[in-house]
Amino acid sequence: MSHITQQEMNILVPKKLKEIEKDENIKILYAVESGSRAWGFASPDSDYDVRFIYKRHRRDYLQLNEQRDVIELPIDDTWDVNGWDLDKTLRLLYCSNPTLFEWLGSPICYYDADFKNKLAPLMKEYFSVKKGMCHYLGMAKKNIKVFLQGEEVIPKKYFYALRPVLACMWMYEKQTPPPVLFDELAGAVLPEYLKPHVNRLLDIKMNMPEKGIIKPIKEINDFLDEAVIRFEEIAKNIPDERKSWDMLNDFFYEQTENDFC
Repeated sequence: MSHITQQEMNILVPKKLKEIEKDENIKILYAVESGSRAWGFASPDSDYDVRFIYKRHRRDYLQLNEQRDVIELPIDDTWDVNGWDLDKTLRLLYCSNPTLFEWLGSPICYYDADFKNKLAPLMKEYFSVKKGMCHYLGMAKKNIKVFLQGEEVIPKKYFYALRPVLACMWMYEKQTPPPVLFDELAGAVLPEYLKPHVNRLLDIKMNMPEKGIIKPIKEINDFLDEAVIRFEEIAKNIPDERKSWDMLNDFFYEQTENDFC
């Protein structure tokens, strides 16, 4: 694993983005760090998860043959780089995709062509507590079932269940997208009795290799199990809401009206 610092990545990533623009004949609108480094609890050997949003020339969107709407670079020991086309991004926004909201809320931004600011009114319009809860509950349940049932567990898997559950708590209480930084999220909604256990777990996670193992923490397991049951019931009783595509179509037209060189 390469031990490149965040400061070095702040220089390397924009250079890589320029290469991608040239190779793919696209314009990158927004690029951030995702995953554990954006969440604020990277391990010493965590890689970098670079995510970006891009647009193509307008003529590409008018072709009859379907265009690929993702760009994925080969993963190496340093970084995992991929991006979404603008049309895919807006379709996911219509569905209130939580991953997109996390990208747009990342505290580590490598590039922004004023895209986040322009998209902000649409993010507010299309955010759905129900869809967010369903997404995060699915993540929590999967990680609890697959990774947190044995006699030994990987510390980072706790956070892959804890973050989603705390996100549900935040959305239920505040009716807004949850923050990306774990400290901000936990500081606002994590019960006081759990904070010593989670702080100890954070210390272990940030000082142990990615695949290090520990004994299960009963207090956290019990909290997760109870919270999942509670929020499944809450999510089920939130009414479905249908939105118009008009704002997204207008935004897409505006963003692709003027071609780029």
